[in-house]
Amino acid sequence: MARITRKELKSDKFALEVEQTVSFFEEHRKEIVRYGAIALAVAALVLAYITYARHQQTAREQALAHAIEVQEAAVGQPSPGGGLSFPTQDAKDQAALKAFSGLVAQYGGSNEGEIARYYLGSIKADQGNLSEAEKAFQEVVHSARADYASLAKLSLAQVYFAQGRDRDGEALLRDLIAHPTVFVSKEQATVSLALCLKTKNPAEARKLLDPLKTMTGPVGQLALTLWGELRGQ
Repeated sequence: MARITRKELKSDKFALEVEQTVSFFEEHRKEIVRYGAIALAVAALVLAYITYARHQQTAREQALAHAIEVQEAAVGQPSPGGGLSFPTQDAKDQAALKAFSGLVAQYGGSNEGEIARYYLGSIKADQGNLSEAEKAFQEVVHSARADYASLAKLSLAQVYFAQGRDRDGEALLRDLIAHPTVFVSKEQATVSLALCLKTKNPAEARKLLDPLKTMTGPVGQLALTLWGELRGQ
């Protein structure tokens, strides 16, 4: 799944989110209905955390930074630069789960603890353990501040669609469209819903994309491309 680098995290926030949206949809068109928003939301969450932690250095933030480093580590042969790596994806997942679970256990209720809980959900979703992913995302939705909760809702909606609970997933995405946050824009939620409805309700998907296809920039280009694919369905 698509990730953003630490170097990219220092760039303009809005440009990053748009770029990540486009690249993720292009690379994972087939998988988007299942887990489409999860990696995107994680990328936005990393960016949000870096912004938040820029002026503070605490034990919680350092623990989260370490856990994120594990999650971003390479899989396979060690890199020439000597960065953190793991021999297999499973080994990396287990290390990341341990790091984030420890953070939740020690700092539950803090922003860092809620971010760690979100990461646990995303890892479980990537592993196909949707029941555990649902549980983690729901906990973030109910306990985290609104911005972080919106990211959990975005990912939870994808889990619902993957479970065949389309009505629940659609309700979450429509709520995000009606109540956007700095981490989940109205346009992002709209495109996510259109992608989820693309197969079962192409007419509704086209209706959602219509207002976006005339927008300038990457979001408009993506909406226009998807609208073209739906034409005639």
